[in-house]
Amino acid sequence: MSLISVLDRHNKYWFPRYPEGMRTAYIGMGANLASWAGVPEATLAAAALRLESLGQVARRSSLYSTAPVGFAAQPRFVNAVVALETELKPRELLKGMLAIEIEFGRDRAAGVVNGPRTLDLDILIFGDLEISEPGLEIPHPRMAERAFVLAPLCDIAAEVVVPGCGKTVHELIDSLKKAKAGPSTSLPHPSDEDLSLGTPVRSAQDDSVFGSSTDAVVRIESAAWLSR
Repeated sequence: MSLISVLDRHNKYWFPRYPEGMRTAYIGMGANLASWAGVPEATLAAAALRLESLGQVARRSSLYSTAPVGFAAQPRFVNAVVALETELKPRELLKGMLAIEIEFGRDRAAGVVNGPRTLDLDILIFGDLEISEPGLEIPHPRMAERAFVLAPLCDIAAEVVVPGCGKTVHELIDSLKKAKAGPSTSLPHPSDEDLSLGTPVRSAQDDSVFGSSTDAVVRIESAAWLSR
């Protein structure tokens, strides 16, 4: 079957559906370069609308400004997570997401590893599935190490248990903080009152993981994101 076997009159991709019905896929989104849609915040808003061609976007996190990981000489990223209700099979969902990346100017084959990009879409969690295949790993294998993933994911899925590890998303984000700061430190839930808009996610005891001036994970406002 081709990547896009049928293009219906609403310009939505058609893929084989799960016969047993819907699953929830948590999709990580990121960008740090402008696309045809505009600045990264506008790109994520437009990409969230395009994801509706693959299912129904049921929930969206806040947007977060985050430091780049693995390749420092690039702009900060804007990150978010959406919950997508879909009947697609994992491989077909991935194909649809890669097609959307291409729409926004992303070419994974030509890009620098961990380098700047117009759009990045990743499957973080997909129902209770555990998959390890070439080009497809679910849950995302590095999710537990990345504050820029866990902070927005915790906005909309704090109590979701990550398949294969037995921990909730909130427990993972707390474990990440403790791994860097020591066993006495607990990361506040992103929705706690001490995380106001534009305030780094951090503990007063340790600023190095989520809240230093250079690597802060900061919740931000965007009119483009809020209006969708």
